[in-house]
Amino acid sequence: MSKLLIIEDEKSLARFIELEMQHEGYETTVATDGRIGLQLALAGSWDAILLDLLLPELNGMEVCRRIRQFNKTIPIIMITARDSVLDRVSGLDSGADDYIIKPFAIEELLARLRSLFRRVEALQSNEVTILTFKELVVELESCVVKKRDVVISLTKREYDLLVTFMSNINIVLSREVLLNKVWGYSTGVETNVVDVYVRYLRNKIDDQNEGHYIHTVRGIGYVMR
Repeated sequence: MSKLLIIEDEKSLARFIELEMQHEGYETTVATDGRIGLQLALAGSWDAILLDLLLPELNGMEVCRRIRQFNKTIPIIMITARDSVLDRVSGLDSGADDYIIKPFAIEELLARLRSLFRRVEALQSNEVTILTFKELVVELESCVVKKRDVVISLTKREYDLLVTFMSNINIVLSREVLLNKVWGYSTGVETNVVDVYVRYLRNKIDDQNEGHYIHTVRGIGYVMR
């Protein structure tokens, strides 16, 4: 039975989500403020976390960032009424895997959970534990990225994007494909967010005296070669 942590301060909504998740066979725990939610997230073993953005004591962005300092792989879906592109990018950049806007249909939330679980299972079933390309090394089991033995600090989204590129060397990936592989089809994020994260990633893995690891293919997308 999958264990879900629900961090939501609207008690009626938290209860509604809890009952629906239990009906689907999930084991649930609810926290109604960010500080307690963070403590539970770090102390327990969870299969996924549903995290509200606007929380008392500690906001959802900060909760997400602190979780990612200790666990880069647990699926996190951020739940919020904020629907601007900037808000979605900020939420994803803090380490969330997906972003759902209130009000939402419970069927959509369940579909997003299933999508995240499929991606986790696919990664876990991959027998490759180390990816290498030129000076870059990715240790998949520990989610550590190194360049010339120096650790590079990446956000969860940047890490997923790098793994996707390094798993598809010399293959041109469109923005739509990257959006599906890294964010999932169910996300409401626009394809231009891919460009933003490619820029973030380049800034961290490229040196000034060398060319880009990730090349732009005009009108199509990107390729690592």
